[in-house]
Amino acid sequence: METPHLHIDELIDDREISIVVCTGAGGVGKTTTAAALALRAAERGRHVCVLTIDPARRLAQAMGLTELDNNPREVPGIDGGGSLHAMMLDMKRTFDEVVEAHADPTRAQQILSNPFYEALSSSFAGTQEYMAMEKLGQLHAASEAPWDLIIVDTPPSRSALDFLDAPARLGSFLDGRFIRILTAPARGAGRGLGRIAVAGFGIFTGVLSKILGAQVLADVGTFVAAIDTTFGGFRERADATFSLLQEPSTRFLVVATPESDALREASYFVERLQQENMPLGGLIVNRVLDVERDLLSADTAIAAAEKLALEDSDTDSVDLTARLLTLHASRLRTRERQHHLTERFTGAHPGVETAHVAALPEDVHDLAGLREVGELLARGTPV
Repeated sequence: METPHLHIDELIDDREISIVVCTGAGGVGKTTTAAALALRAAERGRHVCVLTIDPARRLAQAMGLTELDNNPREVPGIDGGGSLHAMMLDMKRTFDEVVEAHADPTRAQQILSNPFYEALSSSFAGTQEYMAMEKLGQLHAASEAPWDLIIVDTPPSRSALDFLDAPARLGSFLDGRFIRILTAPARGAGRGLGRIAVAGFGIFTGVLSKILGAQVLADVGTFVAAIDTTFGGFRERADATFSLLQEPSTRFLVVATPESDALREASYFVERLQQENMPLGGLIVNRVLDVERDLLSADTAIAAAEKLALEDSDTDSVDLTARLLTLHASRLRTRERQHHLTERFTGAHPGVETAHVAALPEDVHDLAGLREVGELLARGTPV
């Protein structure tokens, strides 16, 4: 059965689609793919905002911006009738914005200066993924925004699934049982049952103090007291964005390289998207070797190289020819392995539309390079 082709231009030209999420394992080229898609969509008339979570900041360099921050910046040099804004997620700044939006200035300052909040907003597991979802929701809700298409580059997590799972985990933590336990004494103090709860909580905190340390526990308690009456709804906002990702106006593009680990992760993510009823746009197989297979087979190239090595000749040209033949054979065999791995994926997921993108000889570092990637994405045929 022939694998259905992913038509990138049809996807980005569709005005009913307002969100495209690029996801996949780390190191597969999500950032470059998201930037190239955004540039191509803008130069085909869309007004685009691309949100990246790339710590290497290559996107800023490729787009001619000295830096990206937590606010969308317009990218100069766009051809055509569209426009392009780009931003890089600042995890802590986004968390600060949530606090400032849901608290009065005094309470907000109490939270922002709390050591436990500092740790939570900077390094708590899942915070980056949650804040990526939070920022996506903000960008989508901005009524005066000049863009009609948002392209998201998901965080470089250990697992691509963290983008969907971590917001719920963080929301459950902040809205969940642990927070309710810590705030229960304050809510119940002064009443009969409240005094009993406080006494029981004292025993509980005594145990926690030995485990965490008294100062850490005090910081947690202060943070919880400040946050409890000020704002909540972490889970609600995560749920709202999760629902947004399920709408027909969203498309997920799973990015992978033709390697077993990346394709295994892609397969797992495709299955998860289907379970969650999320709209899958297709699979992008990135960095595929482009080798002329009809010119010379691998076996023939190796045989010719061995024959040259046996000849009584010590010229540089003969040695160079043998090396080139060996290199050609190695590339052919790598391409055959890539083709086999990709066929295994498409065999397991025959309905998933697929585009293949040839590997470039060097890293993308400017708009011209992103345009070239965009052309390859639009072509998308097996190489």
